[in-house]
Amino acid sequence: MESLCQVAQRGKDFYFERRITTLAISKQKKEELVTQYVDWMSGSQAFILTEYVGLTMKDLDELRKKMREVGSEFHIVKNSLCKVAFESTGLQYPENTFTGSNAIAFAFEDAPGTAKVVADYSRQSDFVKIKCGYLDNELISSNEIIALAELPPLPVLRAKLLGTILAPATKLVRTLAEPARQVAAVLQAYADQDAAQAAS
Repeated sequence: MESLCQVAQRGKDFYFERRITTLAISKQKKEELVTQYVDWMSGSQAFILTEYVGLTMKDLDELRKKMREVGSEFHIVKNSLCKVAFESTGLQYPENTFTGSNAIAFAFEDAPGTAKVVADYSRQSDFVKIKCGYLDNELISSNEIIALAELPPLPVLRAKLLGTILAPATKLVRTLAEPARQVAAVLQAYADQDAAQAAS
């Protein structure tokens, strides 16, 4: 259970993010935010740009909790500074991407899982709308994000991949062991025959 201090800190974070989208900030702070955006983008397997309208603090907390469960983060961004971050990394973006109130979901560990959280939330509420996204720094559409969301969770994909890798190895071990089993069976048959003759 969260402490009062943690709840208060979330409130401060939310207040800060909302404030930076509306108030003038210093040049140093702008540079720090651009650097932060670039760091988030470069450290992500994928990231999804969304437009949010009417998100309350409770809504934001709920969405962020779901994001953390798949190793992701959801951040409100300042359009002009985010645009600078994109341009500094050479990423292309559709026209009118940086209009309205925007937030980005950063997938640090599980791209399909993050896409699923965003897609599910956007279907269940009118507060979040998917604009576009990037997978390994390649631009993908909202439809492609929904397709990504339909992939199995990362643990399931890993299990399937491991099964695919191990299956040929297991078959090879059985194949290599088969001649030895055949030789052992022949020797055992001769031994049984000799034992029977000796007994008679």
